[in-house]
Amino acid sequence: MADVIDLTLVADARRFFFKLLEARGLSYFLRKDGQRLFHIEQSKVEMVVRTAARNRPGHLPKPPLPAIDYCRQEIRRELIRRVVQTMLRTGF
Repeated sequence: MADVIDLTLVADARRFFFKLLEARGLSYFLRKDGQRLFHIEQSKVEMVVRTAARNRPGHLPKPPLPAIDYCRQEIRRELIRRVVQTMLRTGF
């Protein structure tokens, strides 16, 4: 069975993610402590997805779980892409 992907949820999450990224920078989404230098903080990704789901218009139904998982995965992909881009720019 095919998964249902809520494109409005993905678009809203990406919009909110880019606003946060512009306002706070990439380091906001990375874990400050730990042994790994570039480790994505899962709670920040979850916050972006929850905020996007909460800010939906009232007439839209609650997004299905596969749509939320897909949205979380998309935000993580974008973060990984940005981290790799930063690493390559700095010469890691």
